[in-house]
Amino acid sequence: MRVVSRERVVQGGCAFFLRNATVDMDGLAGSLSVSRATLYRVVHGRDPLLGDVLWRLGARMLARARAETASEGIDGVLETTRRFADRVRHAEPFRAFLEAEPATAARVLFTPAGDVHARVVQAQRDILAEAVDPSWSPGDLDGAAFLYVRVVESTLYADLLGGRPADAGTAERAARAVLEAC
Repeated sequence: MRVVSRERVVQGGCAFFLRNATVDMDGLAGSLSVSRATLYRVVHGRDPLLGDVLWRLGARMLARARAETASEGIDGVLETTRRFADRVRHAEPFRAFLEAEPATAARVLFTPAGDVHARVVQAQRDILAEAVDPSWSPGDLDGAAFLYVRVVESTLYADLLGGRPADAGTAERAARAVLEAC
């Protein structure tokens, strides 16, 4: 039996996802030269692996968006979000995954099954901590990050969540209101 690390599986899962717009456990096991049983022992299921893959790929996009942001404060937070959302909208494998597997995507992105939402909220909290008034308490940052992410998700994934496109202008005004209210 070949031993494979979780890190190697996630790396392989990212490569597989970028090529195929999904993660097929049989196909991934074959590409890693391990058995399907070994793969499941390492990652504990497809949803957690998809969560790790989507988070890894999304975190890279977020890091690039943050590095390219020129504004500061609330405007900087919104600029980072616009840059990140634009990358997500143009990520063909991700868009194809959302279209082909909407129930799986919703479960992995928005529930503890994939743990993506919690990681995005923590990343947003970190962004807010760097960008906003230092008088905010940790509870304020946590709540603001949660609400801000939900507003962004409602726009970014409008078709998945409600079956209709969202108005980006309205969403940005709502996101700004969340930030300004804190």
